[in-house]
Amino acid sequence: MPVTDPISDMFSTIRNAVRMESPAIEMPASKMKLALAEVLRNEGFISSFETKGLGTPEQKMRIVLKYGPKGEKVIQGLKRVSRPGLRVYRSAKKVPRVYGGLGVAIVSTSSGLMTDRQARKKNVGGEVVAFIW
Repeated sequence: MPVTDPISDMFSTIRNAVRMESPAIEMPASKMKLALAEVLRNEGFISSFETKGLGTPEQKMRIVLKYGPKGEKVIQGLKRVSRPGLRVYRSAKKVPRVYGGLGVAIVSTSSGLMTDRQARKKNVGGEVVAFIW
C-alpha cells in the first residue's frame, strides 16, 4: 500500500521505536529521508544510519537510535509541521525556535535541509519540515 506522506511515516516509525526502546529501525529510503537522517545525526539525535540497495526499487535505510548512559531517550518528541495538506513557510527572520533553542526546527531551504540555527546564520528561509526535541 503506498504511503501518502513518507516523511510523517518516517517520524511515526522513529517515535514508536523510541517508545519501545528499540536499538535500530529499518524503513524504505529516499533522498529526503536520507537528508533528514543526516540532520538528525549531525544534531546528535541518532547514532548513525546506513543505506542498502540505493538506486534500486528495494532501497532501505537503517537508523541506529541513540540513548543516554542510563537508557534515557535522546529524542523526547518529534512533530511534523509542514504537511501535504498545509505547507508552512517562514522567512529567515521568522524561522521558529523550538523550546527556546533546546530543540531543533528542520527547515527545507534552497540550500538543502538544515536546522533553524543554520538557516538564521545563512539568512535563508523555507519550508518548516519538523520540530524535534
